[in-house]
Amino acid sequence: MKVLVTGSTGFIGRRIVARLREAGFDLRIASRHPERVELAGDVVSMPGFDAPDEAFLAMMAGATHVVHAAALNNDRDATEADYLNANGALTGHLARAAAKGASGRFIYLSSIRAVAGAGFSGTIDEKTTPAPQCPYGRSKRDSEIRMLDAYRSAGRNDAAALRLPPVHGEGMKGSLAALMRLADTALPLPTGALTGVRSTLSCDAVARTVLRLLTQSAPLRPIYVAGNSPPVRISEIVTAFRRGFGRPARLFDMPAPPLRAAAMLAGKGKAWQAMTATQICDPSLLISEGWAPETDTMEQLAELARLSKLQPR
Repeated sequence: MKVLVTGSTGFIGRRIVARLREAGFDLRIASRHPERVELAGDVVSMPGFDAPDEAFLAMMAGATHVVHAAALNNDRDATEADYLNANGALTGHLARAAAKGASGRFIYLSSIRAVAGAGFSGTIDEKTTPAPQCPYGRSKRDSEIRMLDAYRSAGRNDAAALRLPPVHGEGMKGSLAALMRLADTALPLPTGALTGVRSTLSCDAVARTVLRLLTQSAPLRPIYVAGNSPPVRISEIVTAFRRGFGRPARLFDMPAPPLRAAAMLAGKGKAWQAMTATQICDPSLLISEGWAPETDTMEQLAELARLSKLQPR
C-alpha cells in the first residue's frame, strides 16, 4: 500500500513520514517545492489551490491512502482569504481527488481551533459545537467540511479529521514555544497568571495516532479529538521547561484579580483570557477504539527544553 503524505517537511509531517516508513508503508511525498525535499523516493509536486481537479487526480495514481498534514498557520501576514485558500480550498481539491482515485483512508490533521478560540474554557470533544474565532480556525473548519462533503458525495465514509491540541516537539511554534521561551529566562512569574489547564500532545504521539487510524480494523468516525492524560496546568508546563533548562521554577503566589485588572487596563484582555483559559481535550472516542493517551507530558517537556539547550543558537 502507498500513502500520499502532504506537509512532509513540516514539524509534524516529518514524524508522520518516519513512523509510516518504520511501519513498512511505501510513501509518495507531495510538496510545493519538491526540489527541497531531502527524502529519496516518490516525490511529486503539490498543485496549488487554484489548480484543476485533474491535477490532483493525477497525483493519486497508485496511492491507496492519503495523510494531509500540510497547512498554513502562524503567518501574521496572511489574510483570511489566504487561509481559506491554502487550507480549505486545497483540502477540498485533494479530498475530491482522493475519494475518486484512492481506495483507502483519508486522514486530515485538523486543530481544536476549528471549534474553539484561544480564550475558550471548557472540554472539547467530537460533539463540541464548532465556533472558530480566528482566520486559521475558520479555515481548518472549512477544510473539515469540504473533506467530509467530498467523501459523502462519493458515497464513502473512510475519511476522518483528527483535531489536535497544542503539539510539542523539536521545532514547535505557537503557545508552547512562547512558554518555553518565557521559561528560559530568570523572570519570576506570578501563579495567578498561569492558572489555565491545557491538553497537549507530542508530535510523536500525533504520528502514532495517524498510523493507528490508517490501520485499525474499526471503521473511521468523521471526527476524532486527541489529548494527553491528564491535562496539565500552564504553571506546570513552565516548571517542566525550567527544570529542563536547569533553572528554578521561580513562581510566586499572586491572586488573579489584580493581574487581570492590569491586563485589561493595558489592552491585553484577550491575551489574559488565552493564558488563563482551561481547554481540556477529551480523547474518549480514540481510547474506546484502543488508543492510549500520553501520560508523561512533564517528562517530555523537560527533555525538550534540555535538548534545546544543546542546539547552537
